Amino acid sequence: MDNIRKQLRNLKSLQGPFPIFDVDKLPPEPEMLFLEWLYKAINMQVREAHAMTLSTVDSEGVPDARIVILKNVSNNKWFFATSSESQKGQQLQTNPKVALTFYWPLLGRQIRIRGNAFDMGDEASSKDFLARSEDARAIALLEKQSKVVTPGVDISKEFHHKQKQITQNPNIVTPNWRLYGVEATEVEFWQGKETRKHVRIKYRLTENSWTQTLLWP
Repeated sequence: MDNIRKQLRNLKSLQGPFPIFDVDKLPPEPEMLFLEWLYKAINMQVREAHAMTLSTVDSEGVPDARIVILKNVSNNKWFFATSSESQKGQQLQTNPKVALTFYWPLLGRQIRIRGNAFDMGDEASSKDFLARSEDARAIALLEKQSKVVTPGVDISKEFHHKQKQITQNPNIVTPNWRLYGVEATEVEFWQGKETRKHVRIKYRLTENSWTQTLLWP
């Protein structure tokens, strides 16, 4: 116990130098600042800059979180996709309130988004599904994400069967694959500093208008 505590204490964090975050030159809406930061992360070759933590709440009010991929950003909405039969898909049906979190250690930047997820409909979901790789589609067609593997079941055999299905019918789509948009109500931008005097700005949507608030580190 003491050993792991010491190792954790010795791990380095917030090793700059980091970009300057000028809070006197903020865009009026969070999407604009998000895209500015995202492009910076991509240009700095941050690995998987489009990966984000999606946090949901189950029917008993217990929080859940996992990593998903950002599909698009438009009109202050952030998009991701998953199976409606997965745990997160079921949780979204019960409670559409979600949180998204991005963290790019190389830049010392974190972005937190809170809002409501909504289904983008059949056409958009099908289009997203067909844009996935063949292997990703084959896995999705199994329709068993997060479910318990029955003893004796050959996962590889079932996977290869779905691959064959796609080869025979390249346009096959599962109706359970859904594209979701998260309509943001709050977006917080956090710029870390080596001195720990971090800079935090929160955008909040109030009556269809965005306000900006400077927060303590």
